[in-house]
Amino acid sequence: MEGDGQQPEKRGWRKYSPYLLPALIIFGAGVIFSGAFASFVQYTNTMDFCISCHEMRDTVYQEYKKSPHYVTRSGIRPSCADCHVPSGNWISTVSHKMVATKELVLHIAGYVDTPEKFEAVRPELAKRIWAKMKANDSATCRTCHHTDNWDLSLHRPRARAQHEDMKKSGETCIDCHKGIAHKPVQEEAPAPSAEEESFTL
Repeated sequence: MEGDGQQPEKRGWRKYSPYLLPALIIFGAGVIFSGAFASFVQYTNTMDFCISCHEMRDTVYQEYKKSPHYVTRSGIRPSCADCHVPSGNWISTVSHKMVATKELVLHIAGYVDTPEKFEAVRPELAKRIWAKMKANDSATCRTCHHTDNWDLSLHRPRARAQHEDMKKSGETCIDCHKGIAHKPVQEEAPAPSAEEESFTL
């Protein structure tokens, strides 16, 4: 009614206009945070990050440089993350990163700050990795080595027989290739038991 002093009711988008700027700010902050977080996760997958602590640089990295994965016929060089970090599933990747933060605590606490300390716990650490890979059917191996694409006729006779048997027996890559990128510590650490195989880091 005219002259009663009441403001006309806002219609359409105008009635939401007081909330528009805060909503845009929150949305923009979310985009920036998500991008920064994704970039940080990507950085932690780089070789430079992985060997930034001497525990890795002075031990397993030196072994890796002598492995078939470092210099290859194809020129493909997998990084630490290619073998140790789940790919293709953002939730699995972030979950892995969250669990792996305990390694920073161990680093700061000096848990493996000498080669001797590292070698003392290495068999147990290796068993955990093997169990994890066994449980997921060597999923990270298969990001490069697609068994469905194999031409077994091109494999050496022994490898061809073992790979043919692998498809029948249900074995997975890590059952035979424990020492492919690092020294064969399986000689020091027996293969994990069925109970240990279910353990994942």
